[in-house]
Amino acid sequence: MKKLVFTVTNDLSFDQRMIRICSSLVRAGYEVTLVGVKNRSALPLTEQPFRQRRLHCYFSKGKAFYIEFNLKLFFLLLFRRMDLVCAIDLDTILPCLLVSSIKGTHRVYDAHELFCEMKEVATRPRIRKMWKWVERKSVPRFRHCYTVNDLIASEFGRMYGCPFAVIRNVPVGAPLTIPAKKEKFILYQGAVNEGRSFETLIPAMKQVHARLIICGDGNFMEKARALVAEHGLADKIIFRGRVLPEDLRRFTPEAWVGITICDREGLSIYYSLANRFFDYMQAGVPQLCVDYPVYREINNQYPIAVLIDDLSIDTIANQLNRLLQDQQLYDSLQQNCLKAREIFTWQEEEKKLIAFYSNIF
Repeated sequence: MKKLVFTVTNDLSFDQRMIRICSSLVRAGYEVTLVGVKNRSALPLTEQPFRQRRLHCYFSKGKAFYIEFNLKLFFLLLFRRMDLVCAIDLDTILPCLLVSSIKGTHRVYDAHELFCEMKEVATRPRIRKMWKWVERKSVPRFRHCYTVNDLIASEFGRMYGCPFAVIRNVPVGAPLTIPAKKEKFILYQGAVNEGRSFETLIPAMKQVHARLIICGDGNFMEKARALVAEHGLADKIIFRGRVLPEDLRRFTPEAWVGITICDREGLSIYYSLANRFFDYMQAGVPQLCVDYPVYREINNQYPIAVLIDDLSIDTIANQLNRLLQDQQLYDSLQQNCLKAREIFTWQEEEKKLIAFYSNIF
């Protein structure tokens, strides 16, 4: 049985994408280990069909964290038996490259995004220069690579001449019954990070006739809470923190509207295809979404969202109220969600994943 190791800097309990990938590969007959970070607030690991390993790090962010984590990851991989190692995004790529070179094992690069073009990297020249150096030195040395959509694959191909397969990050398809919705609340699920437009979404809620529930955590959380306090919205915007994937799947269908908005600053965001876009679709929940190329392409096939091309306070507020009040529009979008959710499922994407790894061996 081939042994595969995947490496992330996330908390394993909340990484739905990696849970799907690792579980599919176990079912395909591989022995899989997922390595991540153990932070101070980490919950006990939930049982999974694959092995899980957390590296405890003294530092929790910044350069010190990446140095500590990468050193610990290097030595873990060096003394671990494996046939293949997969680096998830740029922040784990160096140990995977070095150890696979030393041991002569297969290596894979899984790019969830254009790492160097994320807002928190792209807007900090010294940080971007460092990560760009890592990218230039590492990515061309990986023969086997994949990412989440065609635009990102094309961009990597343009930069480095590396062919990237495309395996979309979509939820597992499951039976759905639309619940009786007791309240017309708006849901944001996912990372509460820089670049997610909370600076305009939060004040926009003053004009919106519903509550906003935020399920997630991230590097913008303190500022988001401060904005809520500044605008006197404590009763209208509820922070639920991180929610376990299985609990979130049960909760999402109860929402009236989902939110998929993000600043255009940084090419990674402009080319993005957020997990939540498909999570709302799978839950039969229409959404407010940015009018960026990949979202527009899918929405042209299956109109499941109201797309907006600016993130001003008034635009967000007006379009959210439209989704809350225009029942005919809402019903049409919801019916399209129910059609699209049968097409965009992990059951289809995992076939590509399994074929990708099968071809390596």
